[in-house]
Amino acid sequence: MDQLVKSYMYTFDSNSRTMFSLSVLLLTLVLLNFRLLISAETVITCDGFVQRLSCDTGVISVQSATCGRTSSQICSVGRPPSETSNTQCSIDVPAIFKWCNGLRECELNTQGLAPKDPCFGTYKYYTTNYICIPAETSVTCHGGYSYLKCENSRIQINTANYGRTDKTTCSEGRPNEQLQNSNCYSPNALAPVSKSCNGLESCEVFATHTVFTDPCFGIYKYLAISYYCLPPGVRSSLVCEHETSAMTCDDGTVIRIHSANYGRTDSTTCSTGRPASQLAKTDCYALNSQTVVTSGCEGKNSCSILASNSVFSDPCVGTFKYLYISYFCVSK
Repeated sequence: MDQLVKSYMYTFDSNSRTMFSLSVLLLTLVLLNFRLLISAETVITCDGFVQRLSCDTGVISVQSATCGRTSSQICSVGRPPSETSNTQCSIDVPAIFKWCNGLRECELNTQGLAPKDPCFGTYKYYTTNYICIPAETSVTCHGGYSYLKCENSRIQINTANYGRTDKTTCSEGRPNEQLQNSNCYSPNALAPVSKSCNGLESCEVFATHTVFTDPCFGIYKYLAISYYCLPPGVRSSLVCEHETSAMTCDDGTVIRIHSANYGRTDSTTCSTGRPASQLAKTDCYALNSQTVVTSGCEGKNSCSILASNSVFSDPCVGTFKYLYISYFCVSK
């Protein structure tokens, strides 16, 4: 069932300045076979204002995030033509992917959020495309155990962070100085959580710096995990960079993509013969992975897709990557 709804919202920041935020609800897709609700949304926010992403159900999964200008009309009020005429300006913003994925709500100050200025002298805006995926969540304060469970299905970890991304979670009885850093991310949280839990019906993970290292000394941390409960029948494909992923379904059924990432989320997969420098970065995600794989394979009986920078772009230069896809075979 497809629904197309467009909404344009004006909001105000804390200083009572008018902030323009354009939100377009692109698609509501109901997958009746699995009773999953996935909504896709695009949020456009003028440079210097707060971008807000949220999911009524499920968690955020950013599909693409850019900063620049591709239209002379958006975020143009009060701006001279010299600041809005360049419409060939765009750069990816991986920070939005990193900070918002796996959360139900996410607020980001866009000032200085882009890795560099893609067009000096042009007034820019941020465009983020994201979907709300039907994932479970778990938050455990430092020193506790996170218990994950799926009834008659298998756990698939979506995101994991040991650190602090807000000042309220796990804050009771803690002094302010232990809560101030809300930009605290463990660089290796996903790998040990995935290793401990993926493919199991239940698991437990200890929320401590001895497991994840300490990403922000002196800050009271917590372990935040989002995960899927994969129903029976889910299939997966994993190939190293430069190899081709081949997916096939039985006669009378077609491919439905569940998740996809071209990048690297651990240091062991596709590591044979590779120097440590090519394996160290484990928070590497191509923002267009899901879009590219879904566009090329969804609804087909079989499909092949090359794991390469030419197909997905290069999300982490110098890192040897791999393509992981999970999918279902459903009746036509």
